[in-house]
Amino acid sequence: MAQFFENSTAPEVCILVGADTGEYDAYASIDELEELASTAGATVFAKLIQKRDKPDNATFLGEGKLWELKNICDNNEIDLLIFDGELTPSQQRNIEKFTDIRTIDRTMLILDIFALNARTGEGKLQVELAQLKYSLPRLGGKGTEMSRLGGGIGTRGPGESKLESDRRHIHRRINALEQQLKTLSKRRKLLRERRKKNAVTTVAIVGYTNAGKSTLLNALTNAGVLAENKLFATLDPTSRALKLPDGRTVLLVDTVGFISRLPHDLVEAFKSTLEEVVYADLILNICDASDPAFEEHLSVTKRVVAELGASDKPMLTVYNKCDKAPNLRFFGETGNDVRISALKQIGFDNLLDKICASLENTRRKVKILLPYSDGATASVIRKEGAVVCEEYREDGIYIEAVLDGRFLNTIEKYILPEEDEKEI
Repeated sequence: MAQFFENSTAPEVCILVGADTGEYDAYASIDELEELASTAGATVFAKLIQKRDKPDNATFLGEGKLWELKNICDNNEIDLLIFDGELTPSQQRNIEKFTDIRTIDRTMLILDIFALNARTGEGKLQVELAQLKYSLPRLGGKGTEMSRLGGGIGTRGPGESKLESDRRHIHRRINALEQQLKTLSKRRKLLRERRKKNAVTTVAIVGYTNAGKSTLLNALTNAGVLAENKLFATLDPTSRALKLPDGRTVLLVDTVGFISRLPHDLVEAFKSTLEEVVYADLILNICDASDPAFEEHLSVTKRVVAELGASDKPMLTVYNKCDKAPNLRFFGETGNDVRISALKQIGFDNLLDKICASLENTRRKVKILLPYSDGATASVIRKEGAVVCEEYREDGIYIEAVLDGRFLNTIEKYILPEEDEKEI
C-alpha cells in the first residue's frame, strides 16, 4: 500500500519503499526510515510497502509494485528512492535503470547521516571507512560518489570510465584508514589501561538513537554535549567525571546510538569507540519510555552489546522520558530498572543510588600478603590494580591495592581478613 504526503520545496523529494516479509514490523520500520530521511534533509513524498514472502532477487519489489512506483515517479518530481532494507548492487542498478531515479537503501542513508554528524577526526575516519567498504561492490552502472562532498544524499559518481582506477584508489584508502584507526585504537587501549591501573570506574551509557543519552550526560555532569531531538545527533563518545552519593567518582561515557539493523560495516568501523562498552564496569541501557516500540529498542541495544562481547557486564535499564509515558504502570521497576526524565531531572536520586549499588563490589581496596615464591602474582597486581602500599616483610610481600572484584576471586587465599579491608 502507498501512503502519500504533501510535497514541499525541499531540494530532495523521496519515496520510501519497503517489503513486509513478516520478519519485523515493516510499518514501524518505514516510519523510522522516515525519521532518518528527515534527519538527512529529505522530504518524504510517499511511503510504499509491498507484502511478500521475500524481496525479489532482481528488483526487491514485484513487477506490478515496481510499475506502480515508476508511475508515481513519472507523475511527480521525485529525486530519490530510499529502500528500507539492504539492496544488492544488482538490485540497485536494476531499480535505477527501470525508474530512472537515483536509488539508495537504509544502510547508505544511515552512513550519510553519520558522515553529516561526525565531528572528531576519529569519527570522520570511521565513517569514511564504513562508506568505502559498503560502496566498493556498488561501483558500477550509475556508480556512487565516495567524497560525499556534494550533490545530496547518496549522489552518483564519475561513471564507468574510472571504475578500475576508483577501485584501486578505494582499496588503498581502506588500507590507510584501517592503519590509522589501529593506531587510534592502541591509544584508546593505553588510556583504558591507565584508567584501570588508577582504579577509575567507568559507566557507559548505551541505547537506541534519540533515547536521551546526551541529555542525561549533560544533566548529570554539565558536559555541554549537543543534544537534539533527532536521530544520531551525536556520534563521538564523550567522557565526564560523575560524583556519586557515596563519595566515589566514576567516569561516565556517552556512546553512539544504536538502531534496528545497524549496518555491519558501521559497527566494525566504530568498534574501537564502542569498546568503551566492553571495558565498562557498568552499562546504563537507556530507552525512550514514551516510544511505543521501547521494548524492541531495548532488545536491539542488548543484541548490539552482545555482538561487542559485553553481555556479561552489569546493566541497569533506564526508562527515560517517563513524564511523557502514560503507560508507566506497565513497567516493572526492579533492582535493575529505574525511571527518569533526563530533561526534567526526575528520578536522578534513585538512578544514582542504583548506580552505587551496582558498583558496590566492582572494585575494592584490599590488603594482601603474598609468599615470596609467588612474585608473578605481585606483578599482575601491579599491572591490574592501583597499588597504594607495598612492603617486603619477613613473612612475605605485603600489598595494599585497589583491585577489580573479579580479579580478587583468583587471589582470595592471599587476602587478609575483612576487618582489614576497606571498600571504595
